[in-house]
Amino acid sequence: MTTYGYARVSTPTQSLTRQVENLSAYDPAIRIYQEKYSGRVSERPEYVKLKRRVLPGDTIVFDSVSRMSRDAAEGVSDYLSFFERGVNLVFLKEHHIDTDVYREASRKAIDTSVSVGDDIYDRFLATMTDGINTLLRDLATRQIELAFAQSQKEVDDLRERTREGIRVARANGKQIGGVTGRPRVPKKKAPAMATIRKHCKRYGGTLTNEETWRLAGIGRSAFYRYCKEIDEGILYS
Repeated sequence: MTTYGYARVSTPTQSLTRQVENLSAYDPAIRIYQEKYSGRVSERPEYVKLKRRVLPGDTIVFDSVSRMSRDAAEGVSDYLSFFERGVNLVFLKEHHIDTDVYREASRKAIDTSVSVGDDIYDRFLATMTDGINTLLRDLATRQIELAFAQSQKEVDDLRERTREGIRVARANGKQIGGVTGRPRVPKKKAPAMATIRKHCKRYGGTLTNEETWRLAGIGRSAFYRYCKEIDEGILYS
């Protein structure tokens, strides 16, 4: 039986360090799968690998339910799929929906074998206890659904706030995004091209090509691409 961890952030600029530290604190021998991918996407490469690799009795640890999925329907489906396969799930920030808790709630909470020796009362008791046990399982399932629904709501709310911010900015006359028909220019491009024109021997400066691209803070391919644009008279300010 192996303990796996899954750490995820949505964008390349976000850090996985905190999640990895939390997972490692849970089990120093944990095997962590990590990636930078949106939680609204189901076919995340590392997550798919992990789902295929785990075996019955293995455990997957998540820092929170949102790391597993930001889509409520997919999250609940994956949770129940893991549960049915005998894979244990642990959520460090939402232990109330760990599979151990769900498994306990799914067991018969009331012993339906109890009998008072009267067929009518025994049938009544069996019907009543089965109903209570079903209710307990449904309540446990509902807790799982609510956890993933909240995870999805956080993303939906963020997107709506972003859209509202854009609407307000546009209403106030601000330009959002690039101007139609105008290519987007990386922030470093204009100053890098200015450095090339000023310092590179190719344009009357004193530095070699490599010295220039290092000074400009760009790579070799970008340097020659910018030189081509300079030669063609394309300048940015």
